[in-house]
Amino acid sequence: MLSIALAGKPNAGKSTFYKAATMADVDVGNYPFTTIDANRGVTHVRTDCPCLDREERCGQENCHDGKRFVPVELLDVAGLVPGAHEGRGLGNQFLDELSNADAILHVVDASGGTDEEGEPVEVGEHDPVEDLQFIEEEMDLWLASIVDRNWEGVERASRSPDFDIDEELTELLTGVGATELDVARTLRDLDYPDDPIQWTDEHREELASEIRERTKPIVVVANKADVAPPENLQALKERNEATIPTTADGELALRKAAEAGVVDYDPGDADFEIVGDVSDQQAEGLEQIREVMADHGGTGVQQALDTAVYDVLQQITAYPVQDETHWTDGQGNALPDAFLLGSGSTPKDLAYAVHSDIGDGYLHAVDARKSMRISDEEELDEGDVIKIVSTAN
Repeated sequence: MLSIALAGKPNAGKSTFYKAATMADVDVGNYPFTTIDANRGVTHVRTDCPCLDREERCGQENCHDGKRFVPVELLDVAGLVPGAHEGRGLGNQFLDELSNADAILHVVDASGGTDEEGEPVEVGEHDPVEDLQFIEEEMDLWLASIVDRNWEGVERASRSPDFDIDEELTELLTGVGATELDVARTLRDLDYPDDPIQWTDEHREELASEIRERTKPIVVVANKADVAPPENLQALKERNEATIPTTADGELALRKAAEAGVVDYDPGDADFEIVGDVSDQQAEGLEQIREVMADHGGTGVQQALDTAVYDVLQQITAYPVQDETHWTDGQGNALPDAFLLGSGSTPKDLAYAVHSDIGDGYLHAVDARKSMRISDEEELDEGDVIKIVSTAN
């Protein structure tokens, strides 16, 4: 399962975003370090279910009339403050938790209503663009510190006649969530000495920054968009194209109202319908949320998750079935499973995602939409329905 981590300073709204995205019972408070121990839960990304191309909907729990919700892990930990990489606040605890995250949702108080420490100030008093810079710097310095702590071992290894610095750095950096391919691509883009003794702090910091950008891509959640000055939202978008105006409070209110049967709403919808009895005060609050959604195409919570997974991480959704005619499993369940795979994945990659035994016994695959066998090297597309033929079936 893909892992998405929430980053940000205290009071930016991370815990509210987490609660809205997972509906888990967590503390939400207007004080620093509301979150101390990491919260780890399951949320979902949204895509079109292939059942939309059939006469009937598939009826799966994670399909709401053709809106398919695919699970991913969401991690919420303590807020970051300047100096976190040196252990200030709960920084080291947070940064260490980031090791296995595939992408970062940086929750920013776009209203400018909290200072760099997360303390409340007047709306518009703080520049939220500064928060983007310090989070990136803290992550870079944290990775650089890990490289520094292990550099003596790299230098010792260099005394061996068969020493290869690329191999040594790969072994070091895969420990912080980088793949061998990530490291290879990063080293290809850098200019550095073959002798580790000649490396400077600048070399190590540049390496850390490049690895961070490649392995921890950031989507900016411009939270509190309902009260944010428009120029703040524009400045954040200019700094990071992957910026999503968001009202986590609004999403949480809608999710609770939907659970109570008051509104008809699915996460990611651009609007909602009031279907139950509400007080005048509740109706007014819902209309305020509707106005924000009209301005930004939704509350932003689902859009941020979808952007991280489908746009930034370039994932696709594939659906394995056993019956290519009816798109069902062995028990007759239509489109029972949905798997996220990296762009460029093949049928065999899908087989291994289903189960290692299915992958090991892979024979061939059938495109259920076309009812035809496809090449083992064919790249899968979003929404593909695939029958895997394996000796382990």
